[in-house]
Formats: sequence, structure tokens, C-alpha cells
Amino acid sequence: MRSRHEHDELARLPRDARADAYPMPSVPYGWYAVLRSGRLRAGRVVSLHYFGRALVAFRGADGRAAVLDAHCPHYGAHLGAGGKVVGGTVECPFHGWRFGTDGRCVEAPFAVRVPKVSLGGFPVREHSGLVFVYVGPGEPEWEVPEIPETGDRAYAAPIEDTCRARVHVQEMRENIVDESHFHFIHGQPEPLAQEWREDGPFAEARGRIGRQVLGRRIDNTFDAFMYGPGVMVVRTRGPLLSLTAVALSTPVDERTSELRMLYYLRKPPRLALLTPLLKLVFRSQALGEVREEVRIWDHKVHLTRPVLLPHEKGIRALRRWYAQFYPPA
Repeated sequence: MRSRHEHDELARLPRDARADAYPMPSVPYGWYAVLRSGRLRAGRVVSLHYFGRALVAFRGADGRAAVLDAHCPHYGAHLGAGGKVVGGTVECPFHGWRFGTDGRCVEAPFAVRVPKVSLGGFPVREHSGLVFVYVGPGEPEWEVPEIPETGDRAYAAPIEDTCRARVHVQEMRENIVDESHFHFIHGQPEPLAQEWREDGPFAEARGRIGRQVLGRRIDNTFDAFMYGPGVMVVRTRGPLLSLTAVALSTPVDERTSELRMLYYLRKPPRLALLTPLLKLVFRSQALGEVREEVRIWDHKVHLTRPVLLPHEKGIRALRRWYAQFYPPA
């Protein structure tokens, strides 16, 4: 059911656009990053909320991360609100029931035998300083590759920027292939020309981007590598600034999505002392542009048939590719 806000947004559209606007479908199948590895310390239970579900993350006795549903099937207590890690299991704060990293109950005080109940959960992978979960039926058939810059000393510690918007994750991803917005939001003199390639759950958009920074024209290569619906790595290379942006878009619920950006700036060769200055300049230029996009996302609607101009080919290509991640109609 649409909220009053959504009805008001639709009412302001022309009649033909109103008929074309609709809420986006369910969570696309694929890998999503739900937290950075450094937040998940041994012995700690971390509360999360993604995909419309209350979740908890913790590490088992072997140090591996687990992400499970948060509510105890015994009596509904939230395992992240007072729960603790005991012997590699998560213990309910209410009645002491314990659950292993696979979600199965392994101990229930005062029970004659351990109940055969389990918490729902996800396949988990951890690399590149991130904890990923897979949303979809069965076991995943593809993986997100490691991101080498995250462990490369040639790159500075990342600048992290996280925001949430009332928009579907697909629309967040469409942003990277929206050629015209690079002029109005990011200072590109003309719409960005891109080459599009795809291979199953992977896709790539390549081009060049030019802009004015502190009065100087900067012309960089621009390569966006997409790994399913929730993970994208954008690499820009140029004479003054080279960086890798890890863009992690994750559904929070049916109305809201999260965008976590990790920007890895390459330290200037033989001039590493300039890195803090480059980070400061980058923050002043880039983060405000992201906030401007979020404000727009918060008030837009999804159009199944947008009125695209001849040069705006990227959105069409991405939508065709992205459709594979939805369950069959």
C-alpha cells in the first residue's frame, strides 16, 4: 500500500507519467555488504537491519562471521539486545538458548532435549574488509571477487560515507550509467560517453570523465565494475588523482536503501605527505555531490518507461542486465 507521501508524489506527475510510476519489486538476488569487518570483533554481537529483517552478526569459535535472524524462536527476544557470544554461539538474553553459526539451536536450559529449531540466516563471505551475505534461493553460483586496493599500502585508509534514501537499490545503481546527470551533479562539461559490457552477473561501464577541481581541469579514465545488484567498484585514474570507490548499495526495507561508499585514494608517488590534503579536497568536492543525489532520490518515483534521449543508452542497458536478479514473475 502506498503512503500519503507516495500518493502526493504521484499526483504531481503528468497523467502519462503517473500511470508509469510504481514501487519497485522485491530484493534482487545477489551479494550485499552488511558491515565492515572491523566492526565485528570477536565476542561481540552486532545488531543489523536489512532486507526488512532484524539481524545479528557475530563470530564463531573459528573466527568466521555469521549473519542470522535476530529474534529467538523460543519467545521472541532480540538476540542483539543483551545477547552475548558464548563458546562461538550466540546466547539469548532472556532464557539462555544458544544458536550456532549455522543458526541451529545447540542448547536450551531445562529442556529434556535440544529443540530442533533454527534461526534463518545467509551464506556469508568475508574479504576486502567487508562481510557479505547472499540473498536468494539455494547456494550462490557466483562470488564477488576480492578488491585488491583494500589491502594495498599504496592506497590511504578509506574515506567512508554512508547514507540512506527512499529509493530502490536498482535506482542507486542506475545512477552510474545516467550519462546526463554527470553534467548537472558532477560538473562534467557534457554527458558522459560510456562503453557497456556484461557477462552474466558481472557488468562493466568504461569512459572518461573531466571536470574542474580548484580551477584546474582534470581528465581521468572511469571504469565501473559491477558484481551483481549490490556491489560496484569504480576506478578513476589520472595525472593528479587516482582513486578506487567501493559502492555498496543494500536494501534496508521495501522503501529504503543504504549507500555505503568507501573511497581509497592512491598516495602520490614520492609525495605521500600530500595525501591528507588530497583527502581534504576530495571530501569537499565529492561528498556534497552524493548528498545532492540523495536529496533527489528521496523524492523521485520509479518510471518503468522513462522518456530517454537518444544518447541516454546506459539506463536501458543496465535495466536489461539487472532484470536477471529478480525472482521469476
